[in-house]
Amino acid sequence: MRQTTLCVPLEVKPESCIRLSSLVDAIKRDADGDGHFAKVAAFVPTLHFMSMSVFPASDYDPLFILEANFDGDPGPFWAQLEAAPGMELRALLRCCKRPLDGDGPLYDAVTQAGSRVPVAPYLEARTQRPSVFHHGNRGLSCARILAEHGLFLAVRDLLDGPLSPAHYCTLAPGDLHDAVRGALLPHNTWLAGLAPPRITVAENVSDYARLIFFVLVSMLALSSPGLILAAIMPWRSYLLLIVLTSLVFGGLAYRNRAALPGTKVVTRFRLSGFLLAQAAFIAAACAGYVIAATLLADPVVSLGSHILHLVGAGQARSLGQVFRPTARIVTLSLAGLVLLTLPLLILLLRRDEKRDSSHDAPQTRERALRDMLAREDWTAQNHMGSLVLIKPGILRSVIIHAGHLGLGLALRIVARDGYLGSMRTVHFAHWAFLNNSSRLLFFSNFDHSWGSYLDDFIEKAHGGLTLAWGSGVGFPPTRFLVYDGASHGRQFKAWALASRAVSRFWYSAYPALTVDQIERNTRIAAGLRRERLADGEARAWMQDL
Repeated sequence: MRQTTLCVPLEVKPESCIRLSSLVDAIKRDADGDGHFAKVAAFVPTLHFMSMSVFPASDYDPLFILEANFDGDPGPFWAQLEAAPGMELRALLRCCKRPLDGDGPLYDAVTQAGSRVPVAPYLEARTQRPSVFHHGNRGLSCARILAEHGLFLAVRDLLDGPLSPAHYCTLAPGDLHDAVRGALLPHNTWLAGLAPPRITVAENVSDYARLIFFVLVSMLALSSPGLILAAIMPWRSYLLLIVLTSLVFGGLAYRNRAALPGTKVVTRFRLSGFLLAQAAFIAAACAGYVIAATLLADPVVSLGSHILHLVGAGQARSLGQVFRPTARIVTLSLAGLVLLTLPLLILLLRRDEKRDSSHDAPQTRERALRDMLAREDWTAQNHMGSLVLIKPGILRSVIIHAGHLGLGLALRIVARDGYLGSMRTVHFAHWAFLNNSSRLLFFSNFDHSWGSYLDDFIEKAHGGLTLAWGSGVGFPPTRFLVYDGASHGRQFKAWALASRAVSRFWYSAYPALTVDQIERNTRIAAGLRRERLADGEARAWMQDL
């Protein structure tokens, strides 16, 4: 099941900001008139989560952002959303600024007085795709989540009915499974069929292929200085050069390894331990790089040698001796990656980190904070949105864009069972670059309170969080990209709170369900889809009842 996460950022006319907020509040009241968003659920059945937020800022004009997480492609979703009663999207767009690019005429057609031009094409044109995203309960459609929860309620009612416990407690585990399935199958005929795969073969191949391609391209880019030097220098001179540069750059980086006064946080995370745990993957990546780069470079080297020979440059023989075999040069370039490129990048990064400013006590708007608190903890789920400035600089830009791309691809591999590592609270979350990559947006739909949600990240994923958010202006001081940073729990939470905005409209298709409960429902349904379970399997299945 394909799931889509996106957002639509629109700049707001400053004089219309208050009116826009009022319109969003009115849409929320109309859509939630019965307390269950029945109109939205009926007209947009594929929608998991949706929010509308207005981000005020002193650096820019206000920004209106519509965020959505749904099943399928964007086109049908936008058409369904526009058709939903009470979704006066055209009025919202009239409070937003006319884009200065090619979408300006489309904006005019949509917002002019008395216009009946569909809004969906404009929203689709202004859509911003995420740089990193996570889908909790991946592969479960909204309809399947609701159906399996209905099944869970039916199982609970059955086991709490008049025959229980006198009847069901006397049955063996396998017989209990048969009895429950027999009682529920007539009213849930979909249990007779196989469950659709949560992740298709095509998705699996795509996830792994994209990650492998990213790793190989990154290694090629990082090893390119070594590749060039190894091609034009004798190998002994080349190795001597990269060893000397490694000692110089590595020594300078080691000299600057200490954290700034008062910013070091002792954690159990060790980068060396992480790399050691990934030794098999790193070895496979190196072997794959040598093979792929050799296949790529060999035709180029051969062609260059032939051209030089044809033009009579007199260098074909000597160049051929230098460039052959290509595999040896590529292997030498790996040493350049480790001993030349990485130490230089680490040194430059550490120099920037030591010069960064940070917010010890970010300013928060008390009224906005009260509005946020008033809208949270009404159900098992909550929502947050954050928008921060990104630190300038070419190195920062390369690191954050490449880091987000790699992190997003890695999450598609490691977060496949409904959970984000050891964290079991995140439904949908994503980052996105806005305003020509000058700002970083973050949205998340999660279980339990905002404070406990961030505590979960700080304790279990501070390294990844620092990598994803560390280039934000005012972020707590980092060290070597993944140390400290988000580990400054209180300071990080204050910084994140200051960057938040009120989610004036927030819709969840299943607000009472946690990530854990959804996975529990799926396991119960999977057991009931099978005609017969052995006693051992049935006993394990009963643990979720």
